[in-house]
Amino acid sequence: MSPSNTEKLEAHCKSPEATAENIAASAEENWPTKDFGLIPIPKRLQYNPIKPFHFGIFLNVSFGFASTFIVANLYYCQPLLIEFSKSFDVTYEEVSRIPTLVQAGYLVGLLLISPLGDLVRRRQLVLLLVATSTTLTTGLAVTKNLRVFEILSFLIGVVNVAPQILMPLAADLAPPERRASALSIVFSGIVLGTLIARVLAGIIGNFTTWRAVYYMSISVQLLVLIGAYLMLPDYPSKNRDLTYFEILFSMTKYAVTEPLVIQVAIINIASSACFASFWVTLTFLLGGSPYYYSTYAHIIFSLKIGLFGLVGMLGVLVVPFSGRLIDRVVPWYATLIATSLLLVSQAVQTAAGGINVAAVVIACFALDVGRQAQQVSMTTRVLSISSAARARLNAIIILSLFTGQVIGTSAGTHVFVQHGWRACSLFMLALQIFQILVLLLRGPHCSRKRWFGYEGGFEARQRVVLEREKSRSGEGEK
Repeated sequence: MSPSNTEKLEAHCKSPEATAENIAASAEENWPTKDFGLIPIPKRLQYNPIKPFHFGIFLNVSFGFASTFIVANLYYCQPLLIEFSKSFDVTYEEVSRIPTLVQAGYLVGLLLISPLGDLVRRRQLVLLLVATSTTLTTGLAVTKNLRVFEILSFLIGVVNVAPQILMPLAADLAPPERRASALSIVFSGIVLGTLIARVLAGIIGNFTTWRAVYYMSISVQLLVLIGAYLMLPDYPSKNRDLTYFEILFSMTKYAVTEPLVIQVAIINIASSACFASFWVTLTFLLGGSPYYYSTYAHIIFSLKIGLFGLVGMLGVLVVPFSGRLIDRVVPWYATLIATSLLLVSQAVQTAAGGINVAAVVIACFALDVGRQAQQVSMTTRVLSISSAARARLNAIIILSLFTGQVIGTSAGTHVFVQHGWRACSLFMLALQIFQILVLLLRGPHCSRKRWFGYEGGFEARQRVVLEREKSRSGEGEK
């Protein structure tokens, strides 16, 4: 594979023959100043190889907020199904297809659009996706035809993958010693979007009309679009020597030949299955003996059960702080600690979840914190494999998460209905143990192509590992 534009420029900059004037002239000549060849890029956001853009906390948090309100588009429909059936004058069964179509569209977007982050300029891609989503949402707000609504819902799922472009971009922009922190903020934004969408849609839809939810969504997306234009830095496209189909093929190759990717995907499937199963069956558990809490039909944050969603929201807010801790240790150890926390939370739920509500609250909070810390640490590890393939590697991680959610929702519901809450909790506990066993197959410093082993020692401090790598690279240059 030939070097990318960025790599060529970096090599040029290191050459003793290259002067600052030559580099500046090259940058002025070669790097774009307009989006889509038409819209001027603000001067401070244009790519400058001499003066790289600073990725500070404000921009990082902006990535997180943008992800929140983009991801929310995938979930607004869920608490509005009854209103849809009344408005379109159709049965509940017919409108129940809408959430499925949104998720199916999202799966298509993950497979076919998110890998483009390794091929095209990401600023342009994000702007195009958000603008397209805003336009499609306008159609949702005004259409009176169910079939049109379903088609638009599917297409919205397809184009709402901008957070999966921002995630690897954050990994590119953040320095290695702050990468987990940067990823944790974006990931927290994504998770917050899944929670807050249901709350907002439930409130607005209950007191006004479901169309007002989508008008609100249009307004928020326009703010995200304007913010992206004014704040998102432009960076060159990667892998310009590859075609789109070669990018897709290489993603498949990473998914079946990289030991670390496969290990993380297996853990991710099991962990997201537990997470989805817990939240799906929580309503059944709290609605029956000994709690008998009411769900008040479709109102998402009902008096009692909805409060557990707020507990989960508190867990989301803790994760950025855990990201700073993850930056200080080797990611393998962070994954081990997070997975152990998941195991303990599931053990608490298994022992007392059907007896005392305090156990459910503890399990709920620990599960959210542990799951997200685990996801951030695993993503940090996988994205370190190749800076040129981060969009594809991230797509594989999200696809495994999506797969686990489908399995957990189906299997968890089946076990709960057939055998009760304790059997379901034991099933999830077994999956948590399975995750630790899979993680222990490869040590913290196992080489990239080794399937099993513990070579490289057990050093846990990330600072020491980075210093060793810098020392080796310095010796290599000599």
